[in-house]
Amino acid sequence: MKTHSILDWRIPMAHVLPELHSLFDIFPCFRTIPTEEWAAAKPHLRSFPAKSTLFRSDDAVHYTLFLISGTVQILNLTEGGREALTNRLSAGDICAMMVLSGLSDREYPGTITAETEVTVMFVEKKAFLHWIQVYAPIRNAVFGNILDGLIQLGSLLSDKMSQPLDFRLAETLLKLTSAQQPTVRITHQQLAVELGSAREVVSRVMGRMKKKGWIETGRGVVTVRQRGALTELIGDQVTEAV
Repeated sequence: MKTHSILDWRIPMAHVLPELHSLFDIFPCFRTIPTEEWAAAKPHLRSFPAKSTLFRSDDAVHYTLFLISGTVQILNLTEGGREALTNRLSAGDICAMMVLSGLSDREYPGTITAETEVTVMFVEKKAFLHWIQVYAPIRNAVFGNILDGLIQLGSLLSDKMSQPLDFRLAETLLKLTSAQQPTVRITHQQLAVELGSAREVVSRVMGRMKKKGWIETGRGVVTVRQRGALTELIGDQVTEAV
């Protein structure tokens, strides 16, 4: 994990570090913040490799993060103690739960995990909450982003619940692989989190696909052998839904 501290806010922010050159393009609302308030927020950049956990409830007590590059997954624990994927964030997105838990002074209810290599900026939580209250462009951008995220989340959950697990698994495996790169490093548990199901159920479905020769599985890897069969399965499900 690489860390960069932003030491001198007398220099325009975009010139302090090369990685920050595009920050205002990703979060234009940050232009509103005076230089001295940036210094008080103690911002710092960190880069994480894929699969790293970069934000937990104990981090949320002190910091807020902004995604500058890459994609992350937001994972929550269900009542049964099982991890479930609730959302994804890309550069420029803001985590609704992070903002709302901060404003309500409640514990952050999940974890944020890097899906790809990511770069994030951390700022002190109290500074970010101050920005929301004082600067209208930041407040509008944050809550507009949250609204878009909630609409997307509702659509994602609706799609998950309306399609059979076979369909969703086939769709996910096709998305994670290609004809040129048919193998993906992923465990049954990670697929279960992705699909919002139990590992045992996902394993049974994968077992059926394996018997048909559609996929091969190994220790932490899945190889798609018959993309056409998985594509046909998805097509059949779509036809039946119509």
